[in-house]
Amino acid sequence: MSLQLTLLNAALRLTTKPYLRKVSEPEKLRNDMERWARYGARSAPCTVAVPMTLAGRPALSIRSGKTIPDKVILHFHGGAFIAGSPNTHKAMLSRLARLAQVEVIAPAYRLAPEHPYPAALNDAEAAFEDLVTKGYAAENIVLSGDSAGAGLALSLLARLCKAGHPPAGIIALSPWTDLTGASPSLVLLEDRDPMLAAERMEEVAQYYLNGHRADDPAVSPLYASYPNCPPVLLQTSERDILRDDAMFLEHKLRDAGVDVTLQLWPDAPHVWQMFDGWVPEARAALRDAADFARKCLSLPARN
Repeated sequence: MSLQLTLLNAALRLTTKPYLRKVSEPEKLRNDMERWARYGARSAPCTVAVPMTLAGRPALSIRSGKTIPDKVILHFHGGAFIAGSPNTHKAMLSRLARLAQVEVIAPAYRLAPEHPYPAALNDAEAAFEDLVTKGYAAENIVLSGDSAGAGLALSLLARLCKAGHPPAGIIALSPWTDLTGASPSLVLLEDRDPMLAAERMEEVAQYYLNGHRADDPAVSPLYASYPNCPPVLLQTSERDILRDDAMFLEHKLRDAGVDVTLQLWPDAPHVWQMFDGWVPEARAALRDAADFARKCLSLPARN
């Protein structure tokens, strides 16, 4: 573990974890995430982020440096379904775009509690379909997401696989795949996780579920089926209370014959990839994600 990551974990334990235990208003969480992104996140050099409309919703097209045309990563931001935006994740996505040399498009899907399930999933599906309408072939689109956004991307993947219209692959960073709260790591890793507060997960899930069944595969993709599934990359941390959400999904996909890669990082916090520019482990994880995206898109390996 690098010195930078040691210091980051200590800072998150002293600041972010107590904050997440206390914050009760989604609007405050949204505002604070936007503020952190504005002052604490570092975009890649030569980043160009262009607002666009995708399926009638705002989105960002993010490029950095050389970009290969007609290939795209469609990324769904995290934020527990109640916060986050393309802007809060722009810095991380600019670095992914630069490493992969591929455009990243981040839609602003509707958030709970104002818009509970199925609003976000419907928006995600509409965004994918609009990209196809705009001329991107499904095999030239890699789905991506982090945390709740990774769960959303996986739910979309299940829909697309069932419809016989799968993308080229999917990248899931610290995915939240089981909203039932059944993952043992929620209890086992509560003290080790430097960031997330396990006692808040059920409350936050209910904002999105709004009384809907938590074991519905459409909201908890751990329980979904993925016929004719493309390659899957799962990145999570051994300290993350959502660790088992990724590990159990990896077992399920592997048993179904899916080409799935699980990367378990020993000491990183939840979605540590957001801290590229601050900790070397974030760059290493994003480089692996970029290489995976290029392979799915039939692009040569980077030099």
